Amino acid sequence: MTILFFLARFSGSGVPLAQIRLAKSFVRRGHHVDFFIGYVPDGMNIPPVTGINFIHANKKRVINLFFPIAKFLRAHTPDIVFSAEDHLNAIVLFAAIITNSKAKFSVSSRVTPYDTYSNTLLSKRWFLKKIISLVQHRADALVCVSKDMVAQYKTIFPDSRHDYAYNVIYDMDSESKKMEPICEQWISDCTVPLVISAGRLAQEKGFSDLITAFKIVRKSIDASLVILGDGPLREKLELQIRNYGLNANVHLIGFRENPLKYFIKSDVFVLSSYVEGLPNVLVEAMMCGCSIVSTDCPTGPREVLQDGEFGTIVPMRAPEAMASAISHALESPSSNELFASAIKPFMEENVLARHGQLLGEDFLTPIHSVL
Repeated sequence: MTILFFLARFSGSGVPLAQIRLAKSFVRRGHHVDFFIGYVPDGMNIPPVTGINFIHANKKRVINLFFPIAKFLRAHTPDIVFSAEDHLNAIVLFAAIITNSKAKFSVSSRVTPYDTYSNTLLSKRWFLKKIISLVQHRADALVCVSKDMVAQYKTIFPDSRHDYAYNVIYDMDSESKKMEPICEQWISDCTVPLVISAGRLAQEKGFSDLITAFKIVRKSIDASLVILGDGPLREKLELQIRNYGLNANVHLIGFRENPLKYFIKSDVFVLSSYVEGLPNVLVEAMMCGCSIVSTDCPTGPREVLQDGEFGTIVPMRAPEAMASAISHALESPSSNELFASAIKPFMEENVLARHGQLLGEDFLTPIHSVL
């Protein structure tokens, strides 16, 4: 079977990482995979993956991808096409209609539709809503990365066929990634409990609340906090850390391509976000044995944590509640047996089975040793 992926822009995390994981899952089962990428920013390189044929269109704007995508669909005959993010999905489905492609199309949405569509007449988000309404009938599967997001999409498109399929988060590479060495020897040698978080240093991630909560935790527990990620709020967060006198206890160590090798050395993972699609990092942290504290943000945390069965859920913008939950998690860690149940829906074979249900295909052929 020939599988084709479309991706608007490459990066080392988020949607590109999730789609490459899914693509590798198909390769492992003997399928041919093409991976079409609209744009790769300067200074970034697509990591070579055995069995995946990467195509780079060198188009910065999604709108400029229509003709390259249509040309590719005419020249090739994929059996299944996967696309991610609504702007690109609209282009891909329009190209499918124009080229009369016979492939099955699965297009996935990754963020809340309230940030994607608008009823404001003639706005860009209004036009996108109109376009996707006209072309979404061509999709064989309209996919959201969480069940909560499906409910949101049905408020925007009441007659839609949206359904859910989780990202592949636990795959055959996960265990080896946990064991990779880290550069920061002080983390490996840390003698106090380690609290960790990860994400873009931006307003929606709520890291200021986390730092405030950690200041409260430090009043009664000697611990360290590590935050993985970069972003526009770095200087502001560094100033907050200095003002709190936490320079020796809170560390912003930048983006790390492999967060698992940091999670495995940590005791508690905290998600402090105000909004998510489905936070992969919660599953990754549980894979590594971290007890979980998460805000009750839309969408995903409550779904991943099963209403608090697998971790503690706290209100957004409530540092004191977060601090109490972190302290409790440090004192009473969750069990590995609990985590095994929590990560099961995000395991490679279960995610592929779900896509098979949505597309009427069986992707669970024997695994080939190619990666």
